[in-house]
Amino acid sequence: MIYTVTLNPSIDYIVEVDDLNLGHLNRMKTSIKLPGGKGVNVSRILNQLKVANCALGFLGGFTGEFIQQWLEKEGSTNRFTRIADDTRINVKLKHGEETEINGMGPTIDSTEVVAFFKEFDRMQHGDIVILSGSIPPSLGADFYNRIIAKCEAQDVEFVIDTTGPSLLDTLRKEPFLIKPNHHELAELFGVEFQGINDIIPYGKKCLELGAKHVIVSLAGDGALLFVEDKVYTSNTPLGNVKNSVGAGDSMIGGFIGTYMESKDVLESFRVAVATGSATAFSTDLATYEAVQKLIPEVKISEI
Repeated sequence: MIYTVTLNPSIDYIVEVDDLNLGHLNRMKTSIKLPGGKGVNVSRILNQLKVANCALGFLGGFTGEFIQQWLEKEGSTNRFTRIADDTRINVKLKHGEETEINGMGPTIDSTEVVAFFKEFDRMQHGDIVILSGSIPPSLGADFYNRIIAKCEAQDVEFVIDTTGPSLLDTLRKEPFLIKPNHHELAELFGVEFQGINDIIPYGKKCLELGAKHVIVSLAGDGALLFVEDKVYTSNTPLGNVKNSVGAGDSMIGGFIGTYMESKDVLESFRVAVATGSATAFSTDLATYEAVQKLIPEVKISEI
């Protein structure tokens, strides 16, 4: 089973206005409410790819019910831990450019944390846990390390999608996959990249430090895959970019969903690139049909 963990999910309330006049009444042109959170996005992509998954995390209030009902409608099994506080709402205001106002997240108490960790007791060897997204302040900055320790105790692999010192610290725990973009990788090691040749030594360094697979996304220039002693590159399919939100989550869902069924690293990389691109070309996350259309356009070669 693939488990996704979203510690700080949200309702993403996307509002579009023609003009924004601060201090005055503004009327919406369009609006939409979507379930948000990086782990939630991964579950939604796995649903589209018809891969079984189970969503974990914390949900509370009417906002939490909205997210749970949406995932159930799309086909996810979920065993979220119910909390007393409300799940947050993030506002994304589109007015020519996009302005984001993100909620901090709920307060989660020790009893709720204990209930959350009980969900890990049913995991077994062969399962994989995907950790991604922000941590509510009430849980503490080391909460991912606590989850990783639980994964080790249950003998299950984990994927982590985070940045900075938190990512560097987890490499020694041998994550199955990390997926920084080239800016995040440069920041991780305090360097600047002028091209792909500059990136390659640092992708390899992530393997040396413990990661089993590394995907470095390069936006419109494709992506790099580092595995064992090999490096692969891919192109990016052609399309009109409409959305950057969720493209990285989609790549993780495409890679892990395919790998768990095929154990083929290169095919998993191909589907990852197609899935991330399909999301970038959509107003929401990728659909199954959009991904299948793009897979043949993804070309992979060894460097």
